[in-house]
Amino acid sequence: MGLLEGKVAFITGAARGQGRSHALRLAEEGADIIAVDVCEQIDSVAYPMATPDDLRKTVKLVEERDRRIVAVQGDVRDHEALQEIVDRGMAELGGIDIVLPNAGILNIIGERGAGRQAWYDAVDVMLTGVYNAIEAAIPAMIAGGKGGSIVITSSTAGMRAITPTLETSRGGSLGYHAAKHGVLGLMKVYANCLAEHSIRVNTVHPTGVATPMVVNDEFGQWVAEHPEMMSGLAHPLPIQMVEPVDISNAIVWLCSEHARYITGISVPVDGGLSLR
Repeated sequence: MGLLEGKVAFITGAARGQGRSHALRLAEEGADIIAVDVCEQIDSVAYPMATPDDLRKTVKLVEERDRRIVAVQGDVRDHEALQEIVDRGMAELGGIDIVLPNAGILNIIGERGAGRQAWYDAVDVMLTGVYNAIEAAIPAMIAGGKGGSIVITSSTAGMRAITPTLETSRGGSLGYHAAKHGVLGLMKVYANCLAEHSIRVNTVHPTGVATPMVVNDEFGQWVAEHPEMMSGLAHPLPIQMVEPVDISNAIVWLCSEHARYITGISVPVDGGLSLR
């Protein structure tokens, strides 16, 4: 029996990258999945974002693990749409036990990543989107009376600044840092307020993860043009990046009975980067 047998997990940004990895690891541990992803391009993002085909692949991979999945294209910036997706997922799969607000963008590249719209997009997706996802699920989690676990994806940029110059700290970069710090505050408030319902709330803080968000030509070119960026990403452990499953494994633990009394904490999965 898996660590999460019989649970239902709601995951945003699930079409690929960390979100898909979380869906697969939780499925391997016995959870059914409600998956959402915008699956279309946001103008301030320079690299190609996930597509409907990516989300369909997530569905296939979860089903290959003999778990059920409800996957819907939707935007975390739209609370009403998320509420409809959560309601549909619960109607098909039962209640909801786990929420993973994971959807994220890295809109820091070029002119499109330097303007005001990039700031708004970053905050809307990675702060307001987290709030929307949690608010859509809370009533059902409380009504279920079984407690649950919420794990928000933050970043090492939610614990320290990782862009060292004014040129690399504009628009989307500022929005990214603000959002990733902001969800830490949300986590602490929710952890305090939901504790009476046995709903635990924590954050994970990855360093660079080997996903399409950073492993793409556009980001590679931007880093080549701004080598000073790497000075903020020097890990004590001899690594360049971590793998998505490294984050997923931490989340599985946080959502399991092994962490049943752990709430209100930040878990860095960063090769020691937060030490520097």
